[in-house]
Amino acid sequence: MKQLSVEHLLGIKYLNKNDLELIFETAAHFKEVINRPIKKVPSLRDITIANLFFENSTRTKLSFELAEKRLSADVINFSAGQSSVKKGETLIDTVNNILSMKVDIVVMRHSNVGAGIFLSNHVDAKIINAGDGTHEHPTQALLDSFSMREALNSDLKGKKIVIVGDVLHSRVALSNIFALQLQGAKVKVCGPTTLIPRYISSLGVEVETNLKKALEWCDVANVLRVQHERMDIKYFPSTREYTQLFGINKEILDNLDKKIVIMHPGPINRGVELTSDVADSNQSIILNQVENGVAVRMAVIYLLAQQIKR
Repeated sequence: MKQLSVEHLLGIKYLNKNDLELIFETAAHFKEVINRPIKKVPSLRDITIANLFFENSTRTKLSFELAEKRLSADVINFSAGQSSVKKGETLIDTVNNILSMKVDIVVMRHSNVGAGIFLSNHVDAKIINAGDGTHEHPTQALLDSFSMREALNSDLKGKKIVIVGDVLHSRVALSNIFALQLQGAKVKVCGPTTLIPRYISSLGVEVETNLKKALEWCDVANVLRVQHERMDIKYFPSTREYTQLFGINKEILDNLDKKIVIMHPGPINRGVELTSDVADSNQSIILNQVENGVAVRMAVIYLLAQQIKR
């Protein structure tokens, strides 16, 4: 059986193209499973998974939990807000306490960049990074690529993808750039210059500050949320001005000479990044992304679980 080249899913930058293809192939199989009347498979009946979320999350946490239960794994949910972390317990102590309960896989979201890598060097369990700081969010990028391939009905070689919005504070952007480049796609970013990181050109990514030009160029626009909660200073004069320059509405889309695909990792600031008539239009694949998220996460968990030595 084909295996991933990595022991953990810490970031897209550690994967190769064969890993991506294997994940997408496995996810397509699981997507078919979750659309059956009985949506469960007994694949991971003897596996225990701990979801450690040191940061708030709704969609990602629910998606992982559903993926784990669809695979028949035993699931432990840990939320830092209601834990001894509040009393000063360290990350290693927290995880070792959970691992002493004989956990096989840890899914972790943490505000510190590299938390998953740190953990993988210290504990004997498979680690899946569900977002570390403003660094990476690998499963989101995998489900985004899977959804694009489905919408375009082809692989992404030579396809033009623009990432619009708050690239600076986004872990989704970096993971997406790595995943898209592995597949041979062309990537641009578009947003206010204050929200584009300086290192972006070193990744071979072009910057376009004119939204209309960016949308005319692309096949797919992956629109990011403005992350006000990560901003300690003002990066643009007002939300209204941001929306006027970088918000996508139906009129803008209707004036393009082609039909492009619209994506968003959620949650959407409706009326800021996207108007409701765009988010709910037939060009939007936002709900497909949610459905595909469960299938892709099932694939990642299943493939890592195959490496566990009993």
